[in-house]
Amino acid sequence: MGRRRGLEHSSGAAEMNSQERLIATLNHHEPDRVPVDFGATAVTGMHVSAVTRLRRAVLGDPNYRVKVIDPYQMLGEIDAELLDALEIDVVGIPGRTTMFGFENRDWKPFRMFDGLEVLVPGDFQVAEDDRGGWVIFPQGDRTAPPSGRMPRGFYFFDTIIRQEPLDEDRLDPTDNLEEFRLFDHNDVDWYRRQIESPPGGTLRGAVLNMPGAAFGDIALVPAPWLKHPKGIRDIAEWYMATAAHKDYVLQVFERQCEIALKNLETLIDLLGDCVQVVFLTGTDFGTQHGLFISRQAYRELYKPFHLRVNRLVHEKSRWKTFTHTCGAIATLIPDLIEAGFDILNPVQCSADGMDPIFLKREFGDHVVFWGGGANTQQTLAFGLPEDVYREVRKRIDIFGPGGGFVFNTVHNVQATTPTENILAMFRALRDSHV
Repeated sequence: MGRRRGLEHSSGAAEMNSQERLIATLNHHEPDRVPVDFGATAVTGMHVSAVTRLRRAVLGDPNYRVKVIDPYQMLGEIDAELLDALEIDVVGIPGRTTMFGFENRDWKPFRMFDGLEVLVPGDFQVAEDDRGGWVIFPQGDRTAPPSGRMPRGFYFFDTIIRQEPLDEDRLDPTDNLEEFRLFDHNDVDWYRRQIESPPGGTLRGAVLNMPGAAFGDIALVPAPWLKHPKGIRDIAEWYMATAAHKDYVLQVFERQCEIALKNLETLIDLLGDCVQVVFLTGTDFGTQHGLFISRQAYRELYKPFHLRVNRLVHEKSRWKTFTHTCGAIATLIPDLIEAGFDILNPVQCSADGMDPIFLKREFGDHVVFWGGGANTQQTLAFGLPEDVYREVRKRIDIFGPGGGFVFNTVHNVQATTPTENILAMFRALRDSHV
C-alpha cells in the first residue's frame, strides 16, 4: 500500500498530495483519487482493538502498543507510519482535553478485558465496579463520583448520569453552561503546538475538532468531564426539556453560541490555512427509520445557531464546516444546507431514505459526503471480505465522480470488526485509483 509517485489516474488529474486532494474534493472538483479519512475525528475513527490488529497485519511489529486517543469510545491512534501505509489523507486537531476531562499525555500501559495491551493517558483512572466492570473518573480524580462505566467484557464506556435533583420551577440556564468558557492561554498554546508539529506532516488535510459548538449533542449533555455537573444532565430529561422547557434550552444555546463564536474567531486567526475543515457539531437528528425531531423543531431550536456559527466561519476563513448526524435524515438535508453546512457525516446509507444514488443526485452539488463508504452495522462487521470489497467499490463509483466525497465508513470501525474485512476495504480503496 505504499505511495505511488508520478502516476496519471482515470480522472485525468496528475497525482496530488493529500491536502490538495482534500481541497479539490471539498470544492466539488474531482481529485486524482477519493481522499480518505480514518482517525481525524471522534466519529471517523477505529476502536483501538481494530487499529492494533490492522497495524500488525500491515506493518508487523506485534509489540507495538496503540494509544487510546479517545477514552470514551476507546478509539485508537492512527500513527504517522500507519497513515502512510494506508494512504490516509486527513488528520485531526483535537481539543485539549478528552471526554473525561484530562489531556492525552503521560502515556502508560493498560490491559483491556480481552488481554490486549494498549497505552492510555496518565489520568486515565479506573476502578472495578461490583460486577467486575470498570468505572472511570472525571479529570482522573478518584475522589469524584465516576462518570463512565465499561461493563466487563465490553469495549468502550457508557456515561453515568449524575444529575442532581431538579426544581423545575427554578431552573437556571447557567447550570448547563458551566462547561462553556472562553479559551485561556493554555488552550491557545495547545492549538499553537498542534500546527507547529502537525500529526502526519504538513501535506495532509486537517480537521479542527471544535469544542463548544455542538448545540444539544446528547453525548455531551451528561458532561462526563465535570466532577459535579449541575443542571439538566439526564438524557431523557434533556430531550423532554426541548419541548417542556424550550425557553431554557434556547437561553443555554444563546450563551453557548456567543462563547463559541469568540473561540472560533480566536482559532481562525491562529490556525488560518493550516486547517481546511472544522467539525462543529455531532448532534444526531435521525434514527434508523426517520427523523428524531421534526423539521420545525430543528428550525426553531438549532438552525438559528447553526446559521450564526457557519456564517462566521465562512466570512472569516476558507474552512468548510462539518456536521455529524446519524440516521434517516434525507428530508432534513435541505435545512442543513440552508444552515450553512458544507459537509455531511456519517452518510448512513442503511437508514430509510438514504440511498446513495438518490443522495448524490439530489444533494451532491451542495454538500460533501464524508462517510458512507462501508456499512459498519452489517457488511463490514458481518460480511465476507468480497462483500466489503464490492460495497466499497460501488460507493466510490457513486459518490466519487465530480468530487464532493471523502471516504470513511458509516461511523467508527468497531472493536470486533474482522481484520480481513478492514484489509478488503483498503484493498478496494487502492484498486479504485490504479
